Amino acid sequence: MSISDPISDMICSIKNAQAVSKESTATPASKVKKGILAVLQQEGYIRSYEMIEKEGHPFIKINIKYYRNQPVIEMIKRVSKPGLRQYRGKDDLPRVDAGFGTAIVSTSKGIMTDKAARVAQVGGEVLCVIK
Repeated sequence: MSISDPISDMICSIKNAQAVSKESTATPASKVKKGILAVLQQEGYIRSYEMIEKEGHPFIKINIKYYRNQPVIEMIKRVSKPGLRQYRGKDDLPRVDAGFGTAIVSTSKGIMTDKAARVAQVGGEVLCVIK
């Protein structure tokens, strides 16, 4: 079975793991997912991620981060979807919760936060927002 939106599937997997207080979850691997997870780890939203192999297929194991038994990620939402891509210029990048949240943007210079994209003076596809 093919998945029409693998990034949304990964986000759903993280939400579901947090809902039942699991330590980790796994999702099929891709370069875009690794880029998103690298940003999430860099910003302190997840503990870590690692490449694993299940039944001969590459997967990414995501280790969820908790603080005082509450998940660090309060909200994670997919913005750009396969049916309606959301592209923003360098001046129109979203500010999540007045700068307290993070938007993950796919730019020509790689996947980065909205703050890093503003510094690099590039726009791109807004993949998701986190707070």
